[in-house]
Amino acid sequence: MKSLIIISILGLTLAGCVGARNDRVMQGAGIGAVGGAVVGGVASRSVGGAVIGGVAGAAVGAVVADATGRHKADQRCYRDSYNRKVCRNR
Repeated sequence: MKSLIIISILGLTLAGCVGARNDRVMQGAGIGAVGGAVVGGVASRSVGGAVIGGVAGAAVGAVVADATGRHKADQRCYRDSYNRKVCRNR
């Protein structure tokens, strides 16, 4: 169980700097994987249950993080008095 959590943390650390949206999805997947592994391991009292719970938690965490994040389509852009492009999220 400890090794699964350590591997999840190392995987998230190595995945690093890809962008705001991808970063949010990776964090959601990591949180979901750890939570799912803990629940699956406690519920089934086996390593197999922890692995299946971790995979399911990662998938659900990634989907929820992507669905709840702000997307670039929700931006309003304009030019300011110095002719700089300024974009604001709605």
